[in-house]
Amino acid sequence: MERIILHVDMDAFFAAIEQREHPEYAGKPLIVGADPKAGQGRGVVSTCSYEARKYGIHSAMPISQAYRRCPQGIYVPPNGHLYAQVSKEIFALFYEFTDLVEPLSIDEAFLDITGSIGLFRSMREIGIRLKERIRKTQRLTGSVGIAPNKFIAKVASDIEKPDGLVVVNKDQVHEFLDKLPVSRLWGAGKKTIQKLEYYGLRTIGDIRRFPRDLLEKHFGKAGEHFYLLANGIDDRPVVPAHEAKSVSNEHTFDVDVNDLDTIQSTLFRLSEKVAYRLRDQNLKGRTIHLKLRYQGFETTTRNLTINEPTNNTEIIFKTISELFKKFYQRHRKVRLLGVGVSGFGQKLSHQLSMFDEKNERKSKLDTVEDLIKKRFGKGSIGRAEGIKH
Repeated sequence: MERIILHVDMDAFFAAIEQREHPEYAGKPLIVGADPKAGQGRGVVSTCSYEARKYGIHSAMPISQAYRRCPQGIYVPPNGHLYAQVSKEIFALFYEFTDLVEPLSIDEAFLDITGSIGLFRSMREIGIRLKERIRKTQRLTGSVGIAPNKFIAKVASDIEKPDGLVVVNKDQVHEFLDKLPVSRLWGAGKKTIQKLEYYGLRTIGDIRRFPRDLLEKHFGKAGEHFYLLANGIDDRPVVPAHEAKSVSNEHTFDVDVNDLDTIQSTLFRLSEKVAYRLRDQNLKGRTIHLKLRYQGFETTTRNLTINEPTNNTEIIFKTISELFKKFYQRHRKVRLLGVGVSGFGQKLSHQLSMFDEKNERKSKLDTVEDLIKKRFGKGSIGRAEGIKH
């Protein structure tokens, strides 16, 4: 049986929730993110309303730049707890239509609705019903794309945003894709697009009609990838169980710093946060990641794989410190620091092996800290190494 995939993407999710909760924000440029501090803010835009997008504002834009473009906008900090709760309620609606749901992020997912068609009159009917359920229960809108595979469904959901519904039947795939720009292809970055255009390939249809062997000659494996997508070929199934691949936290300084004590205490605090999240999800990882963004936005990432998987604060911090000492360009001012852990194995039991006994004291300290945080809040306790500055 041919697959039928639905992709749903909520419209300006965080901003739309804020406008729902605060009717006075409706119809106005709303930016969710860091404090702009009258144009001197150091963070980034998390998301923004469609009214704000008219000013050229978009996700991940420096908040200072957003403020310069729209100083009259409404700037609010993210309310992560509220967004997560709304997301949970919306995802519960997806299971009314199918059990095959693959989350992509807090506000989008793939649904395999192949087995659900018999319960409804058509693919479009499923899309209409799902959008109605979201609107009725949450007073929010989502855009939906329905197609024979993931790639086309995701592109379709973006074509008529906001509040869109686009259905692409199997016999319409080439007609739908051919006219779209090559920037719609997954994996086509700015440099790749320039190279494609150099060869006269400006639309997906141009790539579909271009000889496959020449694509592979000029673009290697990416050429094969683009050729398959341009022909509407994407065999990936919807995978319901989507395990976390990494856990990370970042901090942007209000003022660029090169004070090593401040940097070290910040790295410890980030290590502490990451370790807490790992333990909360019952995960351990072997690969520790350091992210350094210098003044001027030059960004460096480095990682180190350790022998035994861990979720211990001190071990993560020790590894991060080693990475920092090795790769930090001395005296350069730092804008952002990030700490992450990946390389997860199976979910953990809580039984200690004899190899863990030497770290039992550290584990007990983590356990006490976790208990206090869960009872009194994440900000209720912190170790001295992380609060010196």
